[in-house]
Amino acid sequence: MKSYLLSIYQPTGGTPPPGLLEQITADLEVLNRELKDAGAWVFAGGLHEPSTATVLRLEGGGVVTTDGPFAEGKEHLGGISIIQAPDLDAALGWARKLARATTLPVEVRPFASA
Repeated sequence: MKSYLLSIYQPTGGTPPPGLLEQITADLEVLNRELKDAGAWVFAGGLHEPSTATVLRLEGGGVVTTDGPFAEGKEHLGGISIIQAPDLDAALGWARKLARATTLPVEVRPFASA
């Protein structure tokens, strides 16, 4: 089985209305249960707003720490799921379900082999 990162991108600027957020949460619980039952679930989690980020970068031989996101944008990484799937097609199938559950774009990337 290969490991895949499913990155969930959301628009910057607040959370969905309570009714929609409750439905998304319920749909995610169902999907995560389905992933676990299929043996495909490894890890999943949501992230705080980009304003909570800290960026470290090498600069002049030292490491400089700055507040805020690495890049400003209209979308940000809102959460991730790490899954195992036999191939890309199977990973894309799970990503389709995740996109439906979250109502957000999902990027699928395989992990590089070690």
